[in-house]
Amino acid sequence: MPEPSPTETALTLPEFTPVPRQKERHNGWKPEVQRAFIEALAETGSVRSACARVSRADHGAYLLRRHPEAEEFRKAWDVALDIGMRRIEDVAMDRALHGVETPVYSYGKIVGTRTVYNDRLLMFMLRNRAPERFTGGQAKALNAVDAMQLKRLKAEWAKDYAKTYERTRAAAAHARTVEREHWLEQRLETMHRRWFTSLSPAARAAYRKFREVELAQTEPSLDQRYAKYDAENAREDLSNAADDPDAAADARAALSEAEALIEAQAAEERAAEADYEEWFTPERRAKVWQAIDVVFGRVSDVGGGEI
Repeated sequence: MPEPSPTETALTLPEFTPVPRQKERHNGWKPEVQRAFIEALAETGSVRSACARVSRADHGAYLLRRHPEAEEFRKAWDVALDIGMRRIEDVAMDRALHGVETPVYSYGKIVGTRTVYNDRLLMFMLRNRAPERFTGGQAKALNAVDAMQLKRLKAEWAKDYAKTYERTRAAAAHARTVEREHWLEQRLETMHRRWFTSLSPAARAAYRKFREVELAQTEPSLDQRYAKYDAENAREDLSNAADDPDAAADARAALSEAEALIEAQAAEERAAEADYEEWFTPERRAKVWQAIDVVFGRVSDVGGGEI
């Protein structure tokens, strides 16, 4: 049996080992999705159209292509793209030879059709498919019109490539951020679980009581929050009410109330500071900061070992 020619070999999709995936997701690039994508790429000659066929984003396909273990996938991609481009060339040649049926309108109504031929497309296909006969053996010997069209197409391709690259880069950065956030949440959850389960029953009961009291406490009222500003406004009103005894009396009453609230807040803060100093002795404080160093020191190292 004679061996196939290089052209026939190039037009055959190769078998390839799909790129391995760490996790199987419903919208991920499973092996069957990768094979369907390669087949669609061979049919359409377009990465975007092939991705649409398998309901995947094109930036995901480019990320998969750059995977360290995607060597066979990349080779299959290139062969499929070559097959797709050959099919596009066949379609273009067919249109150049046989023309395209276009409707003919009269007063806004279709009255028939006509065949439109594209001589420039025909010459372009002939120069590239038979360069030895139509361009002196140089397939890229373009005239001025072809050169202008090629320049425009290159600009469009460069623009599309830049957009695709930017989308791919942004998607990769977002994926890394999500992965780090997920890793951080898992580490903190693991550390918190180990800490809580290591407590004695009495300590766990006390912690639950503490959390209940903490969640039940009410937030400061608006008067407490804005006491400082109320005091400033009252002082200003008092300075402007020198000739109005009633206004001055109201301002002094408002100032007295605001200052009382400020003093109450200060007293609460002093009591909290006293409790902190009493409870967190140097030895306990050292243990607290040691725990903080462990948490934030370990979570900052994504590649760190087990907790």
